[in-house]
Formats: sequence, structure tokens, C-alpha cells
Amino acid sequence: MTDITNKKAELLSSPIEHIDITQFDARPVIDAWEKMSFTSRDAARAARILNSAVSDPDCSVILTLAGSTSAGGCMHVWRDMVRNNMVDAIVATGASIVDMDFFEALGFKHYQAKDIPDDRILRDLYIDRIYDTYIDEEELQACDHTIGEIADSLPAKPISSRAFIHAMGKWLAEGGAKKQGSLIQECYEHGVPIFVPAFADCSAGFGLVKHQVERMKAGEAYLSIDAVADFRELTDIKIKAGTTGLFMIGGGVPKNFAQDTVVCAEILGHEVPMHAYAVQITVADVRDGACSSSTLKEACSWGKVDVALEQMVYAEATTVAPMIVSDVYHREAWKSRKKRRFADMFED
Repeated sequence: MTDITNKKAELLSSPIEHIDITQFDARPVIDAWEKMSFTSRDAARAARILNSAVSDPDCSVILTLAGSTSAGGCMHVWRDMVRNNMVDAIVATGASIVDMDFFEALGFKHYQAKDIPDDRILRDLYIDRIYDTYIDEEELQACDHTIGEIADSLPAKPISSRAFIHAMGKWLAEGGAKKQGSLIQECYEHGVPIFVPAFADCSAGFGLVKHQVERMKAGEAYLSIDAVADFRELTDIKIKAGTTGLFMIGGGVPKNFAQDTVVCAEILGHEVPMHAYAVQITVADVRDGACSSSTLKEACSWGKVDVALEQMVYAEATTVAPMIVSDVYHREAWKSRKKRRFADMFED
């Protein structure tokens, strides 16, 4: 047992340190990239588009998160976009919000996997691996149980993921947080709603299943997550916002969910513009007809994204996203932006 404990401690000895976009000025690099070619120039144009969206007084910015950038060191990038009024709503995977951000808010950490043994050994040690990043499974299960406890404290009825994450933010702000400045808590305090359309597909799912099973055994009503309510509420935000910009990390469900609000608004009888600004950072390919939910130009044919100010950046997001966001931060257009506080549209 001692050998196992020592080996686990050895593997979980180098915590991930999250990059701070406020501590370096990427503007000279972005300016230089603009004079180059290939991905450098694409990334520079993406920075210009995001800065234009932030500078546009009529534009509301939606951040979408897929993949594991938060575990990989970008957690504070997204937090600082909210803290500095560069983002008005977020659509994400459950892993980004629960397994990564909420997990660290509880005082846990992600670790660099400098030594990667046989994954069967990692399983025996209760260490989960995301490429070259480790998570302590025992700590992750503590996160699962906390989600169940929050569910137990809420009314037994269907609610949107946004409403549940709002309750998570409230719980953190009222003393639950071991680490201050999480994305969830920052969004709660700044009125920025977070939507997770596939909320059960992460640690939240385990906690919610436990909540429902225990309530069912007791013959009691239970809470559930209403994904249709998510879609309706985000569409309500699009209708109210009018002009919108998308900053998309990865693709998949969050990207498509945010884009589809234009079509949904039209189905409801509202005339809203396509997303006027759009940037996607992805390593997905277009040859299978997907590119993690279509290229941005292709999305125009569906009535989702205008093609005037869109940019695909084919790169691994932890490398270019901090540079793009640092550039926008240091150009300071966010200082004169009006806060939207779209979360205030909803009563929980």
C-alpha cells in the first residue's frame, strides 16, 4: 500500500499552472503574425475579429468551449475574459465546466503527466489521464458527490443547465469555494450565463444520477436537467442581443448549439441577424463533412454565421488562444463595453 501511495504522489507532483493573459502583451506578436502566412496570419486575423466584436457597442460575445483546454492550462484565460467584460454568455461541455473548473474551485488540481506508465497502472492508482494531464479519480468522485449535494438542495423539478450552474456559482460564492476566481463563480458574480447542453456527459451526470436514484428509492420527486430549456433560454439571449459574435474553442455540441440560435429564433417568428463575428480554433478536419460541426463559411448556408468577419484557425487551442485573448485584453476595448448581464433575464 505504501508503494502505491508513494507512486501516486510521485505522479501527481507537478500541478498545471494556468497561463495569465494579463501578465504578457501579445500585441507585438499578433502584429508580426499579421505580416506572415499560414496559421500565423489566420490567428492574427482571428484576433482582429475578436477585438472588433468586443469593440462593437452593439455586439454581444458568446464563448464556446469544447475539449480540455481548461485542464491544460487555459482555465484563467476564460475566467479573465469574463472578469474583463469580453464575454456575455458561455456554451460549454460539461467536462470544461464541472470536471475542470468546478473541480479546481473545490481545491483540487490537474497535474502534468511527465511520466506516463501503462494506463492499467494508472487505473490501479485511480489516476485519470487526459493526454499528458492527470486527474486524481478520488478527488473527481468528491466533485461528483458535491454535485449530488447541490442537486439535493434544489427544488425537485426540471431546470436548465444554466439554472443548475447558477446554483453552483451561488454555492461557491457563499463559502463553498476553496479556490477563488473560478469561471463558474466569476460568471455568477458578473451575470454571465453558462449553458452545458449535454450536462449529464461529465461528473455532473454521476452526481445527478446518484441524486435521482436516491430520491426514487425514497419515493420522492427529483431534479432533472431540461436541455430544451437551455436551447430556449440561449435563443432568448440571441433575440435580445441582436448582433452577436462567437469565439469558439473546439467545436461539437457547444459550437452547433450557439450557432443554431439564429435558426431557432427564426422558427419562433423573430428576425435576427446571423452571427456577425465568428472565430473557431480547432484541429478538426473538413474532409469528413464535419470539422467538428462545419466550417464557418458552410454555416452561412444554414443561416447561422455571416461570412464577412469569420476565421477558422487550425491549431491546438492552448497555443494560440492565450495569444489572441492577450492581444484583445491589452487593446482595452473591453474597458468601455456595456455589461449585458444576460443571467438577470432568468429567475431561478
